[in-house]
Parts: sequence; structure tokens; C-alpha cells
Amino acid sequence: MRRDRAIPLTAVVLLAATALTGCERGSSAGPGESTAGPSGCPAAQTRAEAAVKRAERTDVPWSGPTGGPTATRGKTIAYVAQTMTNPGVAGVAQGVREAARVMGWKVRVIDGGGTPVGIQAALSEAIALEPSGIVIGGFDPRATSRQVARANAADIPVIGWHAVGSPGPSKRPELFTNITTEVEEVAGASADWVIARSDGHARVVVFTDDSIPFARNKAQLIRKGLARCRGVRLLAYANIPIPDAGSRTPQEVSSLLSRFPTAWDYSIAINDLYFADAAPALRAAGKRGTGPPFNIGAGDGDPSAFQRVNSGQYQAATVPEPLSQQGWQVIDEFNRAFSGRAPSGYVAPVHIVTAANSGGATSWNPPGYRRAYREIWGK
Repeated sequence: MRRDRAIPLTAVVLLAATALTGCERGSSAGPGESTAGPSGCPAAQTRAEAAVKRAERTDVPWSGPTGGPTATRGKTIAYVAQTMTNPGVAGVAQGVREAARVMGWKVRVIDGGGTPVGIQAALSEAIALEPSGIVIGGFDPRATSRQVARANAADIPVIGWHAVGSPGPSKRPELFTNITTEVEEVAGASADWVIARSDGHARVVVFTDDSIPFARNKAQLIRKGLARCRGVRLLAYANIPIPDAGSRTPQEVSSLLSRFPTAWDYSIAINDLYFADAAPALRAAGKRGTGPPFNIGAGDGDPSAFQRVNSGQYQAATVPEPLSQQGWQVIDEFNRAFSGRAPSGYVAPVHIVTAANSGGATSWNPPGYRRAYREIWGK
């Protein structure tokens, strides 16, 4: 089934209504989704190899803010999580807690449980606490528009993490800023890695969650990136809601292995957690942990993903978010908001981690950010 055809209005309405949910049970597009060609893509491959080499560097100096307001006092932050079972959401929450301790601020984490009702209730609870600021952690604020409007009306600054598709301030919904890497760069890096590693000849499955607009957009950008190489074939587009990944991914992987027993040699997932759930099915089918299929996660780079990459267990690479740094950035952006300043405008550069450049680490911690933020805050 092609997903790039026009969608009827009723379908658009249904998608909008389920933007936060895992109620879309998942689907897998078949071999009709193809950008195949027998001759590879020499020009695209050369460009991809250069991009991957840049993204794999680990010695990039801190390029974030070096100036800003000193620390304000006595603040309380409410972190509303889409679900704390999402490793990216949880990783940023930990960074927020760590940075808040440096500032002497308090943090309350409220778990939405991954459902629309739970997330709306969590955000309502956060507003009732009358915090100094609220973090929207990994969900679409347009699906909680009433609660966001209440926070705006109460003059509570709202900062998003992966809340809307682009970094920076947002008017609709009203966010002081949204913190994320550039989704185009993350999606492009994962596609480039596949093109470069396969010498322009790959047969790929993409795992995504179309119920989350941010994830759906990332998956479409991944498809566009793969399409730059005519030697790459998109075998399937597996749509599995993140809250259902534990139960749905093993079934989907088994089905894909049955359909493509020898053809499937690469995978890209919008979140590393799919490969944690894919591993048992791949292992049961006799697949080696070092591939194929060679798997790369286009986010979020949680510790378990690093462990799989480092040990060669059904994941070859990840394009991680610097989760802890982004948690510190959340606190810095709030401090700017409380001080009447503009957002910093910082966007972390894209990075690719493999066993060859991870140094055995279990997270991507770009150098220099803790010291830089402490110097800004006078801490």
C-alpha cells in the first residue's frame, strides 16, 4: 500500500484525533514501495560517505551558547512525559533533574503513560501545581491544546522536547522553544549510513510510529533520503505504535523474515527501542547479532541502544540525541525565559555512533556542555 497518495479528509481527521495514541495497530507496506535499481548510485554514495565520516567524529568542540543570564532562584519545573518507557523521554528527564540540582531548582516528573487521556491528565496535573515552567516531553502539544492554552494563559513558560517538528520557538502551539536535533539531518544521516555501508545496494525495512506526527515526518524523510540512491530498495514500511512495540515488533519481524528470508539486509527505525524488541525474533530465526539485517536507529540513543551497538547484538549504529545535554538545555532555556531573554537558538549537530567510535560509552555526551552551562549560570 502506497502512503504517498492523497489521503481522504476523513482519514486526516482520524489521524489527527489519534495523534498521541497507540490505537493505530500498525501496518507494513509491501514490496511495491521500491526505489530499486541495479546499478547503485556512485554520486549519491560518494556524498553519503563524506556525510557519514563527518557525523562519526567525536572531537567536535562545543558550539552551543557561552553567554546568558546567571541562575535565577527558587524555580520549580514540571516535566510531563509522553511515557517514561520511551528511553529518549526518560533520558532527557534525567538531564533536566541533573541540571536543576546545579541550579537549586525542584523538578516534578509526571508520566502520561503513552495514552491521550493519560497525557492530558498529566498536563492538567502539572498546571494545577502552578510550577515556574512546564516541559512537554515527547508528545504533540496540539493534541493537548486546551491544557497548553491554560498554561499560556497562566503565564507559565512551556518548553518542548520533540514536541513539534522543528527546533526553536513555536507560535501555534505557543512554546518558548522546542528542543530537538534537526529531524532532516537525523533522517538523512541514517539513510546516508545505509547507502554508504551497502555501497549503494540495500534492501531496507523502515520501522516507525505514524500516530506521532514527529515520528511520521521523520520516517517520510528517511524514505526520501533512501530514494536518493536508485540502488536502494524499500522492502517494507512497518508502522508500529511505540506503546505497542514490545508486543507488535516481534510479530512484525517474524512476518518480515517470512516474506523476505534472504532479501532483507538493512533496517532503519525512528527510535532505537524497536531493535530491542526485534532482537528475540531475529535470534530465534538464527540471524547473527552482527547482521544482516544491519540495523540503525534514527533516535534516540538510549543506553540499551549503545549496549547493542557495542556488543554487536542486532544493532550496528544509532543516530543519538544528546539526551543529557538536551536536558541541561531545557533548564538553560527556562532560565532565559525567567530572565526575560530570548531562547538560545542552539541545535545540537547530528552524530552517528558505531562500535568503532563509541569508546564503549552508553550515551552520546558531546564534550563541553556542562562546563559551558555552569559558567553561564555562575555555578
